[in-house]
Amino acid sequence: MPDVNGKQRVLVVGAGPVGALAALYAAGRGDDVAVYDLRDDLRDPSTTPLNFTKSINLALSERGINSMRHAKCEGLLDAIIKESIPMHGRMIHGRAQNGEIYQEPQLYDAKGRYIRAVDRAMLNKRLLDYLEQMPNVTLHFNHKLTGADFKKNVAWFEQPTVARKDHAQNPTGNAPPASDRDRPKEIAVDFDFMIGADGAHSASRFHMMKFARLAYQQEYIDTLWCEFHINPKLSDSSFAISPDYLHIWPGGSFMFIAIPSMDKSFTCTLFAPESYFIALAPLSAEDFVSSFSKNFPGVCPELISPEDLRQQFTENPHLPLLSIKCTPYHYRSSVVILGDAAHAMVPFYGQGMNAGLEDVRVLFDFLDAHDVYNDSLTLATSRKERREGALNAYTSQRTPDAAAINDLALRNYHEMSAGVKSPLYRIRKWLEESASLYLPSLGWSTQYSRVSFENQRYSEVEKAVARQGKMIVTVIGLSFVGLTGVTAFGLLRKSGLRPLRALLDHLQK
Repeated sequence: MPDVNGKQRVLVVGAGPVGALAALYAAGRGDDVAVYDLRDDLRDPSTTPLNFTKSINLALSERGINSMRHAKCEGLLDAIIKESIPMHGRMIHGRAQNGEIYQEPQLYDAKGRYIRAVDRAMLNKRLLDYLEQMPNVTLHFNHKLTGADFKKNVAWFEQPTVARKDHAQNPTGNAPPASDRDRPKEIAVDFDFMIGADGAHSASRFHMMKFARLAYQQEYIDTLWCEFHINPKLSDSSFAISPDYLHIWPGGSFMFIAIPSMDKSFTCTLFAPESYFIALAPLSAEDFVSSFSKNFPGVCPELISPEDLRQQFTENPHLPLLSIKCTPYHYRSSVVILGDAAHAMVPFYGQGMNAGLEDVRVLFDFLDAHDVYNDSLTLATSRKERREGALNAYTSQRTPDAAAINDLALRNYHEMSAGVKSPLYRIRKWLEESASLYLPSLGWSTQYSRVSFENQRYSEVEKAVARQGKMIVTVIGLSFVGLTGVTAFGLLRKSGLRPLRALLDHLQK
């Protein structure tokens, strides 16, 4: 059997960034890899992504970069980095009390580290191009996963619906019934190991749930999102605003953000409760622009014309935000789910793709650690048993980490939409960054730096930040008590001991 001593037959469902990277990892270790995706070839500009948008920009940070680095595909990471734009921090937009529009930069990291804006289609294209060059990889688009048996290790896919031409070869000349003619062709695919990376509405997860006792939690938050576009300047085709930042217009319960693109445009997103979208829709053109300008000063007409703003709001879809938690991520030695299929999260930490890419690295670290790719005949256990041990270890470690980043992403919406303007947020950020720079032995760092610029487990980040928060509260509390004590002592000296004696008299009564 190939599963014991020869190559593994690895079936990857989903050809997005996570699935493509998983296929690269498997193929690089010698597996025979088949990648199946529901959509057309994602490198084709006419292919519409599953979320019905075309120009999604993503934030690529250390976890995603590190995961691609470990794919050991020469030139892959360099090609992606070359087509990305460094974003050194947030640029906060607002209107001062005197009515003037302002911009205030907030660097992400005291040590100068930054994230990168990347085009999802470009990233996906680079990964698929590398896959296509590998002799042990086959790509199959327009295939819908319709069933799977994870005990017999066979999956079924429907191919595109095409009018069958059986009648052309039928000697009677009679066409088959319409029901047969329109029925999609179904194929069966055998595998040793399936990797499900087919997104939040995962068919892999759905079929795995028939075998695994999978606990599942799904939540739609009361926030929709709509995409907008800022064109380059007409005068010189340069960026309309600085490309060095992720731009944020915080509005409390809603916000507008803008991320730079390589063509000098910006991909923007409005995040707001459904009630806000409903309230905007019927407004007159004048009131619509007035409302937008009040909440997001400097966007219209400075960056987007009133006509274009209304058109984009009307024509672009208003999409929901979904958060998913589940466990386990695998069933025996047969299947594992990665990325959004296992832990879809809201986008407010820019970690959805990065966490998914990190899933791949962590998974294959466990497969390597359990000698799944060691073909030595002296091993006491079969490859199937070793793979099951690796998947058990993967689920045990990754479940709390994914739950942690899901929770952090939900909480970060408040920070982005309101917290960035809070004095307490700025004080804590300054304290943590100062400790990181001048007292490195403490091991302090901001939550954002730990998440975006390090590879510390998400669950450990959450614990470390909680400890730091308690210490900061203690320090501030002691400082306040000390300041209060000094102030009180000065007042006593000034007024004598009469107030103290009066207090003591009162307490003795």
